[in-house]
Amino acid sequence: MTYPGLTARWQPGATQRLVVAAVDLFTEQGYDATTVTQIAERAGVTKSTFFRHFSDKRELLVAGQETLSRLLADGITEAPASASPLQAVAAGLERASSAMGPTNRELDPRLKAAVAASTELQERDALKSVGLAAAMTAALIARGVPDPTAQLAGELGVLAFKQGYARWSESDRDDTEGLAPHALAALEDLRAATASLG
Repeated sequence: MTYPGLTARWQPGATQRLVVAAVDLFTEQGYDATTVTQIAERAGVTKSTFFRHFSDKRELLVAGQETLSRLLADGITEAPASASPLQAVAAGLERASSAMGPTNRELDPRLKAAVAASTELQERDALKSVGLAAAMTAALIARGVPDPTAQLAGELGVLAFKQGYARWSESDRDDTEGLAPHALAALEDLRAATASLG
Protein backbone atom coordinates (compact mmCIF):
# COMPACT_ATOMS: atom_id res chain seq x y z
CA MET A 1 0.00 0.00 0.00
CA THR A 2 1.39 3.39 -0.92
CA TYR A 3 0.45 6.70 0.57
CA PRO A 4 -0.80 9.20 -2.03
CA GLY A 5 1.26 12.28 -2.65
CA LEU A 6 4.50 10.81 -1.30
CA THR A 7 6.11 9.58 -4.49
CA ALA A 8 8.53 12.38 -5.40
CA ARG A 9 12.04 10.99 -5.73
CA TRP A 10 13.94 13.45 -3.53
CA GLN A 11 11.10 14.69 -1.36
CA PRO A 12 12.25 16.03 2.03
CA GLY A 13 11.77 13.60 4.87
CA ALA A 14 12.29 10.43 2.82
CA THR A 15 14.65 9.03 5.46
CA GLN A 16 12.13 9.61 8.23
CA ARG A 17 9.30 8.14 6.16
CA LEU A 18 11.39 5.05 5.41
CA VAL A 19 12.18 4.55 9.10
CA VAL A 20 8.52 4.94 10.11
CA ALA A 21 7.40 2.57 7.34
CA ALA A 22 9.98 -0.02 8.32
CA VAL A 23 9.14 0.10 12.02
CA ASP A 24 5.44 -0.25 11.21
CA LEU A 25 6.08 -3.22 8.93
CA PHE A 26 8.48 -4.88 11.37
CA THR A 27 5.76 -4.56 14.03
CA GLU A 28 2.97 -5.81 11.77
CA GLN A 29 4.66 -8.77 10.12
CA GLY A 30 8.09 -9.22 11.67
CA TYR A 31 11.56 -8.16 10.56
CA ASP A 32 12.36 -11.30 8.54
CA ALA A 33 9.09 -11.17 6.58
CA THR A 34 9.55 -7.49 5.63
CA THR A 35 11.20 -6.69 2.32
CA VAL A 36 12.93 -3.54 1.10
CA THR A 37 10.27 -3.28 -1.63
CA GLN A 38 7.49 -3.27 0.97
CA ILE A 39 9.28 -0.61 3.03
CA ALA A 40 9.78 1.62 -0.02
CA GLU A 41 6.14 1.19 -1.09
CA ARG A 42 4.84 1.97 2.39
CA ALA A 43 7.05 5.09 2.54
CA GLY A 44 5.87 6.19 -0.91
CA VAL A 45 9.34 6.13 -2.49
CA THR A 46 11.06 4.00 -5.09
CA LYS A 47 13.30 1.08 -4.22
CA SER A 48 16.27 2.98 -5.64
CA THR A 49 15.48 5.87 -3.27
CA PHE A 50 15.60 3.39 -0.39
CA PHE A 51 19.11 2.36 -1.46
CA ARG A 52 20.23 5.99 -1.68
CA HIS A 53 19.49 6.28 2.04
CA PHE A 54 20.27 2.77 3.37
CA SER A 55 22.42 -0.14 2.24
CA ASP A 56 19.91 -2.68 3.59
CA LYS A 57 16.93 -2.92 5.94
CA ARG A 58 19.16 -3.46 8.99
CA GLU A 59 20.56 0.03 8.53
CA LEU A 60 17.15 1.55 9.25
CA LEU A 61 17.71 0.79 12.91
CA VAL A 62 20.75 3.05 13.06
CA ALA A 63 19.31 5.89 11.01
CA GLY A 64 20.80 9.05 12.42
CA GLN A 65 23.58 7.29 14.35
CA GLU A 66 26.30 9.37 12.68
CA THR A 67 24.45 12.56 13.53
CA LEU A 68 23.84 11.41 17.10
CA SER A 69 27.52 10.44 17.52
CA ARG A 70 28.60 13.82 16.16
CA LEU A 71 26.23 15.73 18.46
CA LEU A 72 27.43 13.78 21.51
CA ALA A 73 31.07 14.42 20.57
CA ASP A 74 30.45 18.11 19.77
CA GLY A 75 28.80 18.67 23.15
CA ILE A 76 31.76 17.04 24.90
CA THR A 77 34.27 19.02 22.85
CA GLU A 78 32.55 22.33 23.55
CA ALA A 79 32.12 21.76 27.29
CA PRO A 80 34.12 24.21 29.45
CA ALA A 81 37.76 23.28 29.94
CA SER A 82 37.10 23.00 33.69
CA ALA A 83 34.37 20.36 33.19
CA SER A 84 34.94 16.91 34.67
CA PRO A 85 34.60 13.94 32.31
CA LEU A 86 31.01 13.33 33.43
CA GLN A 87 30.16 17.03 33.15
CA ALA A 88 31.47 16.92 29.59
CA VAL A 89 29.36 13.82 28.91
CA ALA A 90 26.35 15.70 30.33
CA ALA A 91 27.04 18.48 27.81
CA GLY A 92 27.10 15.85 25.06
CA LEU A 93 23.82 14.36 26.25
CA GLU A 94 22.20 17.80 26.25
CA ARG A 95 23.40 18.48 22.70
CA ALA A 96 22.25 15.08 21.38
CA SER A 97 18.91 15.32 23.18
CA SER A 98 18.08 18.44 21.18
CA ALA A 99 17.85 16.28 18.04
CA MET A 100 15.17 14.00 19.49
CA GLY A 101 11.61 15.03 18.77
CA PRO A 102 8.05 13.72 18.97
CA THR A 103 8.52 11.23 16.11
CA ASN A 104 11.38 9.51 17.97
CA ARG A 105 9.21 9.28 21.05
CA GLU A 106 6.22 7.89 19.16
CA LEU A 107 8.31 5.26 17.37
CA ASP A 108 10.09 4.00 20.48
CA PRO A 109 7.59 1.36 21.70
CA ARG A 110 7.23 -0.12 18.20
CA LEU A 111 10.97 -0.06 17.61
CA LYS A 112 11.61 -1.82 20.94
CA ALA A 113 9.11 -4.53 19.99
CA ALA A 114 10.75 -5.01 16.58
CA VAL A 115 14.23 -5.24 18.12
CA ALA A 116 13.06 -7.66 20.81
CA ALA A 117 11.64 -9.97 18.13
CA SER A 118 14.77 -10.12 15.94
CA THR A 119 18.24 -11.40 16.84
CA GLU A 120 19.65 -9.55 13.83
CA LEU A 121 18.22 -6.25 15.04
CA GLN A 122 19.45 -6.89 18.58
CA GLU A 123 22.98 -7.32 17.22
CA ARG A 124 22.68 -4.12 15.17
CA ASP A 125 21.36 -2.24 18.21
CA ALA A 126 24.35 -3.43 20.26
CA LEU A 127 26.73 -2.16 17.55
CA LYS A 128 24.94 1.19 17.63
CA SER A 129 25.66 1.49 21.37
CA VAL A 130 29.31 0.62 20.78
CA GLY A 131 29.55 3.34 18.13
CA LEU A 132 28.03 5.99 20.40
CA ALA A 133 30.36 5.04 23.26
CA ALA A 134 33.36 5.18 20.93
CA ALA A 135 32.42 8.68 19.75
CA MET A 136 32.15 9.96 23.33
CA THR A 137 35.36 8.20 24.39
CA ALA A 138 37.31 9.73 21.49
CA ALA A 139 35.98 13.21 22.30
CA LEU A 140 36.96 12.81 25.96
CA ILE A 141 40.46 11.56 25.06
CA ALA A 142 40.84 14.59 22.78
CA ARG A 143 40.13 16.73 25.89
CA GLY A 144 43.05 15.03 27.66
CA VAL A 145 41.00 12.56 29.73
CA PRO A 146 43.03 9.36 30.37
CA ASP A 147 41.89 6.38 28.27
CA PRO A 148 40.32 4.18 31.01
CA THR A 149 38.43 7.14 32.47
CA ALA A 150 37.28 8.24 29.02
CA GLN A 151 36.05 4.73 28.20
CA LEU A 152 34.12 4.45 31.47
CA ALA A 153 32.58 7.91 31.05
CA GLY A 154 31.64 7.09 27.44
CA GLU A 155 29.94 3.85 28.49
CA LEU A 156 28.09 5.65 31.29
CA GLY A 157 27.00 8.26 28.73
CA VAL A 158 25.48 5.60 26.48
CA LEU A 159 23.74 3.96 29.42
CA ALA A 160 22.40 7.33 30.60
CA PHE A 161 21.18 8.15 27.09
CA LYS A 162 19.37 4.80 26.82
CA GLN A 163 17.85 5.02 30.29
CA GLY A 164 16.87 8.66 29.78
CA TYR A 165 15.34 7.83 26.41
CA ALA A 166 13.30 5.02 27.98
CA ARG A 167 12.08 7.35 30.76
CA TRP A 168 11.22 10.05 28.25
CA SER A 169 9.32 7.73 25.92
CA GLU A 170 7.32 6.34 28.86
CA SER A 171 6.66 9.73 30.48
CA ASP A 172 3.48 11.77 30.31
CA ARG A 173 2.84 12.97 26.74
CA ASP A 174 2.30 16.47 28.14
CA ASP A 175 5.98 16.50 29.17
CA THR A 176 7.33 19.42 27.15
CA GLU A 177 10.84 19.42 28.62
CA GLY A 178 12.14 16.91 26.10
CA LEU A 179 14.74 14.20 26.47
CA ALA A 180 17.57 16.18 28.10
CA PRO A 181 16.29 16.27 31.71
CA HIS A 182 15.65 12.53 31.63
CA ALA A 183 19.10 11.74 30.22
CA LEU A 184 20.82 14.05 32.72
CA ALA A 185 18.87 12.54 35.63
CA ALA A 186 19.88 9.06 34.46
CA LEU A 187 23.53 10.17 34.29
CA GLU A 188 23.31 11.52 37.85
CA ASP A 189 21.78 8.23 39.04
CA LEU A 190 24.64 6.31 37.41
CA ARG A 191 27.25 8.65 38.92
CA ALA A 192 25.74 8.02 42.37
CA ALA A 193 25.65 4.28 41.69
CA THR A 194 29.34 4.20 40.80
CA ALA A 195 30.16 5.90 44.11
CA SER A 196 28.52 2.98 45.91
CA LEU A 197 30.75 0.41 44.19
CA GLY A 198 33.44 0.98 46.80
